[in-house]
Amino acid sequence: MSDHEAHNRAFWDADADDYQSTHGALLEAQPEAWGVWRIPEAEVGALGDVDGADVLEYGCGAAQWSLALARRGARCVGLDQSRAQVRHAVEHRRADQSGSVVFVLGAGEHVPLADASFDVVFCDHGVMSFCDPAATLPEVARLLRPGGRFAFCHSTPWGHVTYDERRDRFTRRLRRPYFGLRTVVWPEGTADFVLPTGEWVRAFRAAGLVIDDLVELRAPKRARTTYGWDPAWARQWPGEHLWVLHKPPD
Repeated sequence: MSDHEAHNRAFWDADADDYQSTHGALLEAQPEAWGVWRIPEAEVGALGDVDGADVLEYGCGAAQWSLALARRGARCVGLDQSRAQVRHAVEHRRADQSGSVVFVLGAGEHVPLADASFDVVFCDHGVMSFCDPAATLPEVARLLRPGGRFAFCHSTPWGHVTYDERRDRFTRRLRRPYFGLRTVVWPEGTADFVLPTGEWVRAFRAAGLVIDDLVELRAPKRARTTYGWDPAWARQWPGEHLWVLHKPPD
């Protein structure tokens, strides 16, 4: 396991209970939705029709997403490197009455699953936020079947270049360079991978993935979230991107 994966695993193992206590109700109330503002998948259409599809949630946390997709007919696998988060996922699966998900405890940069196993791979601030894209994108390409779909939501550079550490908030002022972004370690938090947009595009191409869409997620009017983001800021600047890609058919 890489240093940043070990750092993030230690963080999530220690924080999982508090995280689910703070955000779990929001995620359970709106499981098929993206980002801190819970933009509905029904509006975005990033995953397509999952009925009968083999789906990997790439960093599943407590698996609210996967359990909801399983209720719609998907055959879901939830991967996470945090034992504490997987424990929450198992508890949710036990309480769920209509969906079944298989869970795998494993690192996102070296996934212990077979080639061409999935029609859809996705994550909502999961592996793609906390692992190196140089390793994860080739893994996604390996795991997808030809024609398979990949969608992931993550933080944009906007938040990082405007973040004021003293005030612990995003601001309207540029405070650090855009160029050179890669790994951002939050004080007492996770190590996140945040790349300039052009670097993402080149990384996708290097992995053999084709871009279908880039959705800049905007906070809805009168939006509220448990994640502490300022809705007025997120109405003016996209704090999150949703990438939609596919693996070309053979």
